[in-house]
Amino acid sequence: MDDGTGAIEVKVWNDRDNFDESVKQQNITENSYVRVWGRLHSMGSKRYVGAHIIRPITDFNEINYHLLETTVVHLSFTRGPPLGEKAVNEQRDVQMNNSGYRGDSLPAGLSATATKVYRCLETTPQSNEGLHQQDIASRLGMDINEVIRGGDQLMELGLIYTTVDENTWAILNMT
Repeated sequence: MDDGTGAIEVKVWNDRDNFDESVKQQNITENSYVRVWGRLHSMGSKRYVGAHIIRPITDFNEINYHLLETTVVHLSFTRGPPLGEKAVNEQRDVQMNNSGYRGDSLPAGLSATATKVYRCLETTPQSNEGLHQQDIASRLGMDINEVIRGGDQLMELGLIYTTVDENTWAILNMT
């Protein structure tokens, strides 16, 4: 995949029995525009996206939206937020209120396991690399599979992300 800012390999794992039919239905061809949802993974020194969903672009406004979005992200990281700090905080509060996430409260419907994993990540001193799943499991006295399920739920909601590998997580700071 190449989005104009760089290229990265995308891997999607499909059900063998339904693969041919799903590709035909989606009408995805080489050199066409698609939207990809997935997780960033790393194997050795090579990074790739493990895709959950790939779908063709049918509204070409999505391409312009993507280019504008990447420009805003780039400028925010290189020059800081475009608004004053007070305006940025107000905008973040509005976005968090609209999404159901408010500061120290977590979204409704979050499992108890996911809440424990989030609180562990939130309160444990750590480096930029975050915490490994095994470390979280031992700190919480939980089975690793429970921790993974909780982490998956948090990643789906965009509250945490993988860092150095797919087994190490950090909280996505909203500031």
